[in-house]
Amino acid sequence: MKKALVLLMGIALAIALAACGNKEDKSAATPAAGAQASGQQVVLKATNFKYDQTEYHVKKGEPVTITLDNTQGVHGASIKDFKINLDNGNKTATFTPDKTGSFPITCSIMCGVGHADMKTVLVVE
Repeated sequence: MKKALVLLMGIALAIALAACGNKEDKSAATPAAGAQASGQQVVLKATNFKYDQTEYHVKKGEPVTITLDNTQGVHGASIKDFKINLDNGNKTATFTPDKTGSFPITCSIMCGVGHADMKTVLVVE
């Protein structure tokens, strides 16, 4: 009984640590059907425990198409203020920001030991 519990805990720990690991999503991040080709385009390139930029700038009142590109690992992106949640099943969202400010973007998929540090900011000017 004790050995089974230790084995089960070891497996759970391995899964948690390897969630982002070396899994690579080679699929292209293409806009979803209905996404606007014109307007502001933001591509969030996600690698293990960081996005490619510390800030992404867009303009208030103009449509924005945000695309998640997992270049390393499996990640998500959430912008709670605009009700945006991107993941491998939903890589693109289009919205029109109606307020200015700095809005946190966080990884919405538990991706391993650096998950809590995987943050960036959408700045709406």
